[in-house]
Amino acid sequence: MKTYTYTEARQRLAQLLDEASNGGEVRIRRRDGTEFSVRPLAPKSSPLDVPGVETGWTADEIVAEIRAWRERPTLQA
Repeated sequence: MKTYTYTEARQRLAQLLDEASNGGEVRIRRRDGTEFSVRPLAPKSSPLDVPGVETGWTADEIVAEIRAWRERPTLQA
């Protein structure tokens, strides 16, 4: 993890952001000694955001198959 002074961070902001993106975290130190951390945020994505599957079926064929499946008798225990 690299630590930059405030002046260096201001002059090299693009480089600092690239380093944070690649290394996970970069720190910036002020003259008074206080330090700040710059980290990339985790991308926001839904767990339901999954790629589709190519089946070769048309929408009508899929709907017909689902309807047929729903009409099948179920076993009662």
